[in-house]
Amino acid sequence: MKKIIQLSILGILIASCGGGASGSVEDVISSKDLNAMRTKRTAMNQELKALEDQVKQLDSAISELDDNAKLPLVSTMQVEKQVFNHYLELQGDVMTDQNVLVYPEMAGTLYRVYVKEGQRVSKGQLLASIDDGGLSSQLAQLKTQQALAKTTFERQKRLWDQNIGSEIQFLQAKTQYEAQQSAVKQLESQVGKSSIRAPFSGIIDDIIKDQGTVVSPGPGSEVFRIVNLSDMYIEVEVPEAHLANVTPGKMVQVYFPVLGDSVTTKVRQTGNFINPGNRSFSVEIPVPNKEGKIKPNLTAIAKINDYTSDEAILIPQSVVSENALGEQYVYLTKENGSETELVSKKTIIQLGKTQGDYVEVLSGLSAGDNIIVEGARSVRDNQQVKVLNSKNTAKK
Repeated sequence: MKKIIQLSILGILIASCGGGASGSVEDVISSKDLNAMRTKRTAMNQELKALEDQVKQLDSAISELDDNAKLPLVSTMQVEKQVFNHYLELQGDVMTDQNVLVYPEMAGTLYRVYVKEGQRVSKGQLLASIDDGGLSSQLAQLKTQQALAKTTFERQKRLWDQNIGSEIQFLQAKTQYEAQQSAVKQLESQVGKSSIRAPFSGIIDDIIKDQGTVVSPGPGSEVFRIVNLSDMYIEVEVPEAHLANVTPGKMVQVYFPVLGDSVTTKVRQTGNFINPGNRSFSVEIPVPNKEGKIKPNLTAIAKINDYTSDEAILIPQSVVSENALGEQYVYLTKENGSETELVSKKTIIQLGKTQGDYVEVLSGLSAGDNIIVEGARSVRDNQQVKVLNSKNTAKK
């Protein structure tokens, strides 16, 4: 209607500019009279301004009389009950208890190294040997003496069982044999320290001492670093406010930014001590590492599922407003006899946890309610609105 009025006025303007006391535009131009042309242009500008003012007046009058022109245009969303999982996001580092430095147990020359870096080894496997300085020869001599003591004891025992010989001879043979046994075990233990064995199954990450190096027990004499990448875990510090919700068995989504990969696991253990410095407790999260890509000290982001609701109502955070009393509210739509023209209704709501762009509504809304999502900031309570489109709540 507005366009029709404007076209009509434009037609009148063209007609009025085509003639008049000063002649038509064509006549004025053909006269070559500069003053006449300027006078004609001034008169036409004044007429155009007057017509524009009249158009504005008509637009204002139309707006006052046309109810549809005053209705705010909104879009709505129908809320539904759905499963809502809330996650507590924390950062931690990948760790392993099986990442150790292997030290020698005796002093001597590193006689031979039997493994290479990157080699997978089993628990108890021989990694290297140290020159025992003649202990093996001494052990062989002791074993010979032990064999003789054993033979003597066994013969003396047979005689004693037949009541032949004295008791003191039997006891001396027995004592000699037992002493030799003890001496052999003791020396075997010493000789055993010349062999460096794997404390657990894993991978030789680093060979620190070369073959032929003189080594000894103590700091600075480590020979190997051995790592087991199959038993990895993440340790994170959780604020004490989540003590009741973060428990063993809770689902965890672990993301590794460097790898661009994620795994799903569960909380294995929670600490029993609250750190007074940061008011938090430790949580241990195992990480499966079948492909071996996850390394110790790798940064990880753990999302712990600390809250789940099977019948939650979620709405976008952007539609929630707050009044002077600190109460949160949204606008619903109620029927007004038309499918597209409804009435807005302010509703006070109580909010729960948030996840991304959505927030849980604990009270104030029911499944099937239609809330205003677009245009919510421009409506008032009990105001007629015009709905452009409606959609169901987004699934989270």
